[in-house]
Amino acid sequence: SFAVVRNPWTRMVSGYKDKIAEYDEPGTFKGTLLTKNLRISVVEEIRGVYDETLYPTFEEFLLYLIKHNTTSNDHFIPQYQLLCIPQASYDYVIPLEYSSVMQKDVWNHINTSVPLLGSYDSVSDPRQQSSALRAKDWFSKIKPEIIEQLYDLYKADFVLMNYSNFSDPNFPLPLHNTEL
Repeated sequence: SFAVVRNPWTRMVSGYKDKIAEYDEPGTFKGTLLTKNLRISVVEEIRGVYDETLYPTFEEFLLYLIKHNTTSNDHFIPQYQLLCIPQASYDYVIPLEYSSVMQKDVWNHINTSVPLLGSYDSVSDPRQQSSALRAKDWFSKIKPEIIEQLYDLYKADFVLMNYSNFSDPNFPLPLHNTEL
């Protein structure tokens, strides 16, 4: 068995961008009813305003995650909980940042050639992928106390999966292996 994991910082940015942020065209419905309700809840709880047309900022979204201990949507629950770590065991735990490099090993191990994994960005060096650059930029604008609270919520993911912080020069790579 295998599991694919992702650096918690890039995962938060990706989740916000995919589930919460507004499309370029105003009024375009994005996501499912669940994600629409999540977006509305973030604005209502953080700003104190109910308005279906408003979209929360990234910082407002992060404050909402802190307030709800990340349990508002499966995309934001710490990965160790989703993967039932340490109760479950895996043959491979693959950092998404290395998925394009490691997929052949996984294919051989499970005896298939069906594409199972894909890189989320065509840039081969994960440190230069758009999600990593976006996370570095967006988190550089967030108050340190918010970052500290988020780190505490996702600490098990950082520790168990050995992920680097966005201030590390090798971000978003796991700390145990920064060679590509």
